[in-house]
Amino acid sequence: MSATQIILLIAAYFGVLILISYLTGKEDSNAAFFKANKSAPWYLVAFGMIGASLSGVTFISVPGAVETKQFGYFQVVLGYFFGYLVIAYVLLPLYYRMNLISIYSYLKERFGMVSYKTGSVAFLISRTVGAAFRLFLVAKVLQLLIFNQFGIPFPITVIFTIALIWLYTFKGGIKTIIFTDTLQTLFMLISVVVTISFLASALDLNSISAVISNVRASEMSTIFFLDDVNDAQFFIKSFLAGMFITITMTGLDQDMMQKNLTCRNLKDAQKNMIVFSIVLIAVNLLFLALGLLLTQYAQQHGITAKKDDLFPTIAMLPEIGMVTSAFFLLGLIAAAYSSADSALTSLTTSFCIDIIDLEKRPEDRQKKIRKQVHIMVSIILIIVIILFDTIFKDVSVIWELFKAAGYTYGPLLGLFAFGIYTKKQIKDQHVWIIAIVAPILSYILNMYSVDLFNGYQIGFEILIVNGLIMALGLFLISKKKTPITA
Repeated sequence: MSATQIILLIAAYFGVLILISYLTGKEDSNAAFFKANKSAPWYLVAFGMIGASLSGVTFISVPGAVETKQFGYFQVVLGYFFGYLVIAYVLLPLYYRMNLISIYSYLKERFGMVSYKTGSVAFLISRTVGAAFRLFLVAKVLQLLIFNQFGIPFPITVIFTIALIWLYTFKGGIKTIIFTDTLQTLFMLISVVVTISFLASALDLNSISAVISNVRASEMSTIFFLDDVNDAQFFIKSFLAGMFITITMTGLDQDMMQKNLTCRNLKDAQKNMIVFSIVLIAVNLLFLALGLLLTQYAQQHGITAKKDDLFPTIAMLPEIGMVTSAFFLLGLIAAAYSSADSALTSLTTSFCIDIIDLEKRPEDRQKKIRKQVHIMVSIILIIVIILFDTIFKDVSVIWELFKAAGYTYGPLLGLFAFGIYTKKQIKDQHVWIIAIVAPILSYILNMYSVDLFNGYQIGFEILIVNGLIMALGLFLISKKKTPITA
């Protein structure tokens, strides 16, 4: 596809999103922006969350990592399922019982104002970094495919990328996103199926059973790593990491939970979560199979692209054909924007509700303030993505994303776990100190784990370590019970 054709395709795609935004954003209220008036059908939320959970990072990085990591990522995915069960039957009942807009309001009720603000700031940092990673990846691909041909610098590409998101979310917020995410998930899944179909034909795999047999016969389809406990991909480590990544990056994340809280009631929200978790397992397996076929195709045709460059490079080859290339682009854009648009909305929500107490501001100014915050968050994302371009070169973004999540979400994991599973009160004014110390200690342990633990290499389970350190710190600042006097 030529750059002009790509631009026309993107313009048509976003024309559809803006039309959806217009139809769903007629009620330009804070209630619609933040909670979709608690009227969203659970099945739409569940389907749309697939795209939001996978994102452009999964779309590009999971297939690109198969050559070196095999199907080891699926161990993490299996952990996801059990994490979703915890969310459905532990966290969601809590959130619905308290009728929360921001889930971090729980920390205010449980511990106090400092814990509440600390949790909110931890989310803002975590989601900003996560959204920036996801958008960084899609901006890199757009730069490679389009903007380099016109001599446009990367910062302009980033501004263009964020501006498109702002354009279709600034009025409807989460209400718009529920519908756009549904469309974007559909495009993403069609894209994967179309690409697999082309690759199967090119590799002379003329039936679904032939594709399955090819995948099973390949050494790259190894799922379980059980031999070396020191291996970062060892099963127990990957499984537990996946479980806790889900609990934190979904259950303790305003972005993902804001969608669940738009359902009519707790029962619908739980149905959404269970159905979504089952489908997500199948979809991730599909991405891993795609990665194996892409790697085999590259090896047969002497293509040297690796990691995050593998899928885009093959998808845009002339011999692939315009239809497959077009679906790849639609799938990439859909995957990237289905997570990034909700991040922009949830960051706006959290800052408005948790940081500046929007509901306490004069009612006639609340909408204007919300829109100003929306613009501010967009600008911050632009700056962070441009910084990433100078830091991360030749990396698999999904692994960097999970590493970052281990440090930024750890304090949230410790705070919520301590609050839910203990009855202790804490010295609230000291919580922010523990939230800073815990990631620092976790980083030091990770750096020297091989020397300290007889060759043991910490992987994604750094999130669990970080959460445990946070919880231990909270225990150390817990209040002693006042003695009962006669």
